[in-house]
Amino acid sequence: MDPAEVELLTETLRKTMTTVASGPALDTALLELGWRELLAEYPEVAVPTVFRLLGETGAHASVLTDVVGAVPLPYAGGRWVEWGQGATAPGAGLDEELPLRLLPAGRPVPVAAGRRAVGWWLLGTGRAMLTLARGHALDRVQFGRPLASFQAVRHRLAETLVALEGAEAVLAVAEDGLGSLLAKAAAGQAALTAARHCQQVLGGIGFTAEHPLHRHVRRAVVLDGLLGSARELTREAGALLRAEGAAPRLVQL
Repeated sequence: MDPAEVELLTETLRKTMTTVASGPALDTALLELGWRELLAEYPEVAVPTVFRLLGETGAHASVLTDVVGAVPLPYAGGRWVEWGQGATAPGAGLDEELPLRLLPAGRPVPVAAGRRAVGWWLLGTGRAMLTLARGHALDRVQFGRPLASFQAVRHRLAETLVALEGAEAVLAVAEDGLGSLLAKAAAGQAALTAARHCQQVLGGIGFTAEHPLHRHVRRAVVLDGLLGSARELTREAGALLRAEGAAPRLVQL
């Protein structure tokens, strides 16, 4: 696909995700747009675009099952979950919107592609939080000065941007199992960094249910745990490198 086609696809998907209710309705809308055909023919475009937009818009759909299959998925803390495709019931203590259900046990499954997909979702979620915080900093005035003029605020926004850009760079080159593991870890850490800094920039309003930030913060925490949290994956990567006795090329790290 050429850049113009990707841009048109992106805007169409963004409009769909912002106008169609999340869940089964969005599942149907994406299928009508040819999501599965796009995934089969252009996975390098489909996965980053769709999952990043899910994060940016705060929407959710059952597209992860098309990437990894309808199988139990590992979750942080040694737990397992399943994505109830087409389900409307809330998750069991994970997220009041995502249809993730805790399971008593599971078995190892290939997760590289799923980690890349969730990584893009986390990246989009982080960028959504950064957009909200940046807009607040530009609009809000304190002590007769725009909030964005304060150095502490600028530092928090800058650190968030650097973390997100770094995670995107890792996601863009991830291909194998180790690369996907590191990309998911980087995206999870970047999204959590965005949550922490953006909540501070927004101040008291960032902790309220009236402001949309809280939805993205909760989504970032839940998605970070899916297919391994940033902390767990970092430990796993270290164990793999120790076992191998060598480190891959820098671009793979």
